[in-house]
This record gives sequence, C-alpha cells and structure tokens, in this order.
Amino acid sequence: MERKEPMTKFGFEKLSKELEYLKKEARPQVAVEIETARQLGDLKENAEYHAAREKQAHIERRIAELSDILSRAVVVDPTQHSHDRVAFGSTVYLLDLDTDEEVKYTIVGAPEADPNKGLISFHSPLAKALIGKSSGDEVEVKLPGGEKVYEITKICYEDICFTADAKEPQKG
Repeated sequence: MERKEPMTKFGFEKLSKELEYLKKEARPQVAVEIETARQLGDLKENAEYHAAREKQAHIERRIAELSDILSRAVVVDPTQHSHDRVAFGSTVYLLDLDTDEEVKYTIVGAPEADPNKGLISFHSPLAKALIGKSSGDEVEVKLPGGEKVYEITKICYEDICFTADAKEPQKG
C-alpha cells in the first residue's frame, strides 16, 4: 500500500510546476542536444553526447520522482486550523532560551522542506516536538548538535514563499 504524504498547497504547486517544466521544456531540449551531439560523429569518444545522455537520465529520474511524490500527495489546507496549537502547515515563532534569538519555522511535508529557509519537515525532531503545543509552551528538542530549549511565542498561518525575509535557523 502506497504511503500518502501531506503537503502544503504551495509545495504541491511548486513541484507540479517543476514537473511541467521538465516534461515540456527540459526533456525536449535534451533530446535536441543528444541529436546534435550524435551528428558530431563517433559516439564512443563523443563527450557532448555522453554529457547529454547523462543529463537526460537525470531529467527522467527527476520526472519519475516528482510523479511519484505528487501521486501520493495529500494537500493539507492549514488555514482550516485554529492555530491555537501547532499543526501541519503552522508557522511557529520560537524564542531560543539559550541565545534569546527568535527564529521562525513553518511545518511542511518532507518533499518541500528546506531548513535553511525555515521550512521543516513534519518528520523532523523539531516539528515532532512542536506539534500539539501551544503558544507560551517551552519545548525541549534533542538535535544532533545537542539539546535546545525554545519557547513558542506565536503560532499562525503564513503563505510560504522562498524569500530571504525569514531569519535563518540557528545551528545548534
């Protein structure tokens, strides 16, 4: 039985656009590159041909991967949550009680996670520790770099975007 994966609408749309680009633009473009390289002669020692074939294999693998992810995706609408408790799709503002620095994370599906942009997978230790908690709660998280203690200062829903607005999470 295939495992369904929750995903935000933003993540689903982003991956769908990538899949469409790969199918409609990248795949035909690499086919032209292969044909052009093929015309250069001997295929055994034709670096352009081999590079284009490798690029084609990468594109086909990514198309298969995205098709699988999207076929198993269950789009979750976080605007339907009350946000009195942390849930999938919540944006959570945390105060690092060791450094007094505030950080912001949004809990998303694994395929759309990007910790450097504050998007953490609901499978991550931090997300698991946060889910179900309320504003004002203190959360202890065991991370590879040691234990961190955060206070939840705000829980809300924010549109996800890939800008540099969010503070980068602190390593710890």
